[in-house]
Amino acid sequence: MEKLVIQATRRSVTGKKVGALRREGKLPGVLYGYQTESTPILMELRDASRVLAHASSSQLITINLDGKEFATLVREKQRDFIKGTLLHVDFQVVSLTEKIRTNVGIELSGTSPAVKDYNGVIVQELDEIEVEALPQELPDKFVVDISGLAKIGDAIFVRDLTVPSSVEILNDPNEVIVIVTGAAPEISEEEETAEEISEPEVIERGKKEEVDIED
Repeated sequence: MEKLVIQATRRSVTGKKVGALRREGKLPGVLYGYQTESTPILMELRDASRVLAHASSSQLITINLDGKEFATLVREKQRDFIKGTLLHVDFQVVSLTEKIRTNVGIELSGTSPAVKDYNGVIVQELDEIEVEALPQELPDKFVVDISGLAKIGDAIFVRDLTVPSSVEILNDPNEVIVIVTGAAPEISEEEETAEEISEPEVIERGKKEEVDIED
């Protein structure tokens, strides 16, 4: 697996003044965790965004802070609501010799025959799994093949996941990850029209009853 590294320097600017750094193409963040005091850091926005775009929440990121390397996991990303660019990133330093608990994302793959043959609908109940493992043993993601879901009601459970012996799953084994359900019945135009007509009548009756009670 490719080692993901982000270069960083210590940051002395905090508060509202950080906005000026962002306008210069910098990305503020914070480093904290195992044997590490909370340390404000500064990264190049373009370089850090490129690395983080390909990293999952359970993938180790090495922060090179002024020549010293820290093994970390991304704990929080703040983004600009409109532009989608990163505003701030929290990195938790972890020990490579101590197990940690974290969530690993789920990715569906394949095509379910039930969708084509029975007009089924794929419903993903879980999008991540809680696990415990050494940081370097954490899976980037769990890929779940849905090509075996052949009919309505077929499902894949947590117990069906194949995981390395070094990784312990903490979710209930009987939790559903993904299931095939029947498509919702279509509503005819006549039914829609009837619903649109009747709904205001119910609202008006409700309002009238409220007035009577207040009197």
